[in-house]
Amino acid sequence: MNTRIFTLALATSILPASFAQDPAKPAPAAKPATAAKPAADADPLAGVPMDIVSYYIGRNIGTNMKDQGFMPKMENFNAGMADGTAGKPAKYPEDQLKDAMTKFQTAMMAIGEQKRAEAGKLGEQFLVDNAKKAGVKTTASGLQYEVLKAGAGANPAATDTVKVHYKGTLINGEEFDSSYSRNEPATFPLNGVIPGWTEGVQLMNKGSKFKFVIPGKLAYGERGSAPKIGPNETLVFEVELLEIMAK
Repeated sequence: MNTRIFTLALATSILPASFAQDPAKPAPAAKPATAAKPAADADPLAGVPMDIVSYYIGRNIGTNMKDQGFMPKMENFNAGMADGTAGKPAKYPEDQLKDAMTKFQTAMMAIGEQKRAEAGKLGEQFLVDNAKKAGVKTTASGLQYEVLKAGAGANPAATDTVKVHYKGTLINGEEFDSSYSRNEPATFPLNGVIPGWTEGVQLMNKGSKFKFVIPGKLAYGERGSAPKIGPNETLVFEVELLEIMAK
């Protein structure tokens, strides 16, 4: 087991997503330098508010650890950060560090498995209860849907692009995403989203509004979608189909 996995995961939290290169897009071509070069003895960080930057990085690391279910002993954590940035030798022998991290990662994997199992059981019970409600239908895949508002016209195909308004919640009612809150409909190819959406929206026609209960296997599966959606989470969506666009 690679004992650097957790450390590397923390490192990826330092920069916001907008700073990262989208792997689906090619890197932009380098532009020729036009600005004058700074003097050789100039400090490029002279105008950077390092107190704010330091807080930002520390907070991101803390948030990342919290999302992974890890609350460190802050005295030791701060000492490790101080020793690392100062280039000091480790406080503990290398074999103790590796042994501790191996045990820690094993424990974190066990915790993750427990969470997946618990989410699966809660989701299954929610689906059983929801299936008993009037107007709820269940497809062969296990997707559940309820027609809140009927529309008219053709249904989209999986290869179509659609424009929708939607709200997504966990089964406890906690909202994790909403185009209504952003006051901006979402447009996407129907075969480029989670399987429950691909299947469910094809049941709709323009102007209709459905409520979907999507089992974890048709949503984000065992990986989840951190930080808001855990592994095996059953999700609830209200979806309004505004437009079926050109393929």
